[in-house]
Amino acid sequence: MQPSSESILAEALKLPDDEKMVIVSRLLEALPPEDLALSVDDPQFAEELQRRFADREGGIPWPELHAEG
Repeated sequence: MQPSSESILAEALKLPDDEKMVIVSRLLEALPPEDLALSVDDPQFAEELQRRFADREGGIPWPELHAEG
């Protein structure tokens, strides 16, 4: 039986932050270019990702954000 996206996500969330960033980058790279509004090769996008990763103060935890949706 193949693991579900939820079980994969649950395991990925247990990883250290730097490994999570690697997974995010790899997943974005795996998407077809036409599906990306911004490319991981776009310097502004990469800068924004780094800024958000470095500034976790004031961020909304995923469970809280997910509950709002």
